[in-house]
Parts: sequence; structure tokens; C-alpha cells
Amino acid sequence: MKRFAELLELLALTPSRNRKIAALATYFREVPDPDRGYALAVLTGALSFKNVKPALLRDVVLEEVDPNLFAMSYDYVGDLGETIALIWPHQQSAEELPSLTTLIELFNTTPKPDLPRLIASLLTRPSIAERWALVKLATGALRIGLSARLAKTALAEMSGRPLQDIEEVWHGLSPPYAALFAWLDGTTGRPDIDHTARFHPLMLSNPIDEEKDLAKLAPEDFAAEWKWDGIRVQLILSEGRASLFSRTGDDIAGAFPDIVDNVVGEAVLDGELLVGRDRIPATFNDLQQRLNRKVATQKHLTSYPAFIRVYDMLFDGGDDIRALPWRERRQRLAAWLDRNPQSRLDLSDIIAFKDWDDLGRIRRQGADEHGHEGVMLKQITSPYVPGRPKGLWFKWKRDPNVLDAILMYAQRGHGKRSSYYSDYTFGVWKDNEIVPIGKAYFGFTDEELRRLDKWVRANTVQAFGPVREVRKELVFEVAFDSAQESKRHKSGVALRFPRISRIRWDKPAQEAATLADVRTLIAAT
Repeated sequence: MKRFAELLELLALTPSRNRKIAALATYFREVPDPDRGYALAVLTGALSFKNVKPALLRDVVLEEVDPNLFAMSYDYVGDLGETIALIWPHQQSAEELPSLTTLIELFNTTPKPDLPRLIASLLTRPSIAERWALVKLATGALRIGLSARLAKTALAEMSGRPLQDIEEVWHGLSPPYAALFAWLDGTTGRPDIDHTARFHPLMLSNPIDEEKDLAKLAPEDFAAEWKWDGIRVQLILSEGRASLFSRTGDDIAGAFPDIVDNVVGEAVLDGELLVGRDRIPATFNDLQQRLNRKVATQKHLTSYPAFIRVYDMLFDGGDDIRALPWRERRQRLAAWLDRNPQSRLDLSDIIAFKDWDDLGRIRRQGADEHGHEGVMLKQITSPYVPGRPKGLWFKWKRDPNVLDAILMYAQRGHGKRSSYYSDYTFGVWKDNEIVPIGKAYFGFTDEELRRLDKWVRANTVQAFGPVREVRKELVFEVAFDSAQESKRHKSGVALRFPRISRIRWDKPAQEAATLADVRTLIAAT
């Protein structure tokens, strides 16, 4: 565990991507199985414990620490792992913790009533750094600036294997990844995983630069489709069985039985998951009612029926067609849908356009009249390449909406921002009161963050745990993709992807937007 704790500390403290990759590659190269495999699972979010949750660790600490002291410390530090590591009052002799593998076995096999005593014993044994790593391990809330793709990149660095090859087998393997590391070490061949039993890495697009890219691209070389306001999914159909994955490879089939129980044929399809009756897309806010749920309720199945708007095909039956040009894959997809009529799948439309100016006009009209996110441009000769290859697919998003809103509440961030008030709730005028319409935590520089943090501390009027209510005087220029009706918000509206584009130190709060202004921006549906 000591080696894993040292790795976590280095990853948390270094901002350098290359240093993170080098540290991970060294760890995976030098640490034996199965510890390195379990470490990989923890770092990529593939491991969790049924009965060990943040609330349990907090309760264990509160048995030994004054609750008010803990609350104030947590508020100041902003990170549960760091707070527990620093505040735990017992220390025996800096005894090392068991191996990572042994700890995982203990968390998985210890009866729930015995877990508090086990955790208290483990917290008492190690140094502060290992105690911090122990809490991170137990809760899964790492917040160390590491993505699963970065970990896979480190595996490629460690082994010399192509990153794409690693991603091809990744989702067919499970912790502690013995077969994966045997292949990466060169002791066995590549794991043989049937294409119907695993997720296939998606092909991603690049944002288009209207001035630079459009001047170099020929319109006749590209096809255009609407950018639908849903979530990207991969549907795998084989021998009467259906699997549904999110863009990151999470299995979401259990949450969408209305799709997986009503599709037929054999294929691997790429498309957009949407909700709406008669396959007419509803708003993203409606889709959110069904996201992040393990099981769908009957009410959600009835009120928000799901379907997939398909726009690409990776496998046609048993044929891997990813190397074919987009134009041929599209023809195969259309023919497959003709042979296999579906009630929960349809084909994404191709937009006819003359030139980039014509498509730009269509794009703006689609955003204004139908709420489309923009358009996708796909080179008609492009193969299906996992990752984000340059020059093949582009997303041309609609211009963001902008309005002036008033800062209402601030909360401490996490990780490197745990000492700053960096999460901001903002609102607009409704008659003579201010109602919240959204929350944002990015869009400003480090220098602006320091200035905002100082302003929040000097202008706090009331505290609610880690949240600070501030004087309603500071105006943010907020950019967002769209506004939607929302019963979950007091204002009745919700913003899609809000971010702070400017801090209006110069603008009086009285001149900020009104709720009526926001409602004029709600897209037609």
C-alpha cells in the first residue's frame, strides 16, 4: 500500500501530464500482480465497495472527533480524504498498511457490522500520507487529475503497445487485469475477446475553427448531420442479446430496457440516445430524468420513452466494417435497418447543403427553430478510427447564448481547488427577488479565481455548512448552450452547459438579466 500511496501523492501534486504518465508507467512496470491490476482498477474508477462509503468513514471519525471541529476542518480543507488523514487523533507507530490486494479483500469480505472497527484500526496504523490514500481507496473519490485514458496511455508507454490496441480489449477484461498485463509484458498474446462481448472505443470529432478549417475544407468532401442533444451510445446486438454502453464504456442497459428489449438483428451501432414520443426528440432536461439510474421506473418508461438515432455502423453482423469509408458504412447501415425494421431505432438525416455559407445558415436556423446543438461534418471517405483523429469529423456547434447573472452562493472546490471558493451558483431577477438558474465552476483564470475567492470571503452574509451566501452584488457574464423548462429548479428553468465567460466587476446587479429574458432563450421543441 505504501507504494500506491506514494503514487497517489505524486499524481495529486504534479500538474504535468507527462510526469503523471511516467509515474504510472514506472508503477505498472515495477509493481507485481495483482497489486498493479487493482491499482489500475482504482485509478480508472472500475472498483468500488458495496458497504464502504464516505458516510461510513465520516461516522467512524465522528466517534473520535468533536463534530463541530470536524465540520470546520472539512469546510476549510474541502477534501474528505485529506480532512480525515489530518484530523484522526490516534497514531500508534506508523505501521505500514497491508498490501493493496489485502485491503481490497478486507473491504469486500468484512461483515458490515465489523467495518467501523476495521476502518478505525486501519486509520490508526499508517502515516498521514498512507491514511489519505486509504480514504481515497475506500471512497473512490480520487480527484487527482487522472482520467482512464491517461492510465491507458501510461500502459502503452510502459509496454510499447499501441493505445488503440489497449482500448480494443479494455472493456472485455476485469480487475485485476491479469490477462492484460501478461500481454503487455509480452508473456502471452493479445487477449482474444469476441466483438459482441465488449465495448469498442468510439470515433470522436474535433471542434471546428470557422476561420481556419472551413477555408481549407472542400464542402463536396463532407456530409452533414444534425448534432442531436442527447448522449452518445453504442448498441451491440448479437443472437437475441443486446448491450448498451455510454461513450465511456459504462453498461447502461439496465436503465433502458425499453431499448434493449425491443431491438433485433446483429450489428454494432453508433448513435445518440434520446427520449420522446413517436421518436420526436424531447429536451435534454427530459433525458436527464432517466440518466444516472441503474433501473428505470415504470413512470419514466411511460413519460420519457427512449430511442436511438443511429448514425454509424461498426459491425454489420460479423463483418468488421470500420475500415470502410463513411459513405459505404452509411449505405450498409441503411440497408441493415431496411432488413431489420425497428421500433426504437431510426436513421439520422443527412443535411443537403451547397457550400459552407449555406450550411451555416441551416445551422443557425436549426438552433433557433428546433434547438439543435449544431451540425456534424464527416468526411465521406473517412474510416471509423477510435479516438479523436484530426481532419475527419468535426462538430460545428451553435453559438452560445450569453446573459448577465448575479452571484448568489459559493462553495469550496475539490482537489487543487479545495482551499478556494470556486463553485458558483448564480441567478436572475424575478420581480424584486433573485432566483437561481444555474451553477458553474470553470471559465475563469487562476488569477480571477484568487480574486473571486477573496471577494466571497469579504462579502459572505450567511454560511450553510460548506456553502457561503454572498451579497447579491457581483455580476457574471454566463455563456450556455440552451435554456430549458425545469420543474426541479425554483426559477422553472435550467441552463445547459453553463460556464462563466466574464466577470463583470463594473456592472451593477440591478442591470443583470431577468427571468423573462431567460425564458425568451428557451429553444422551440
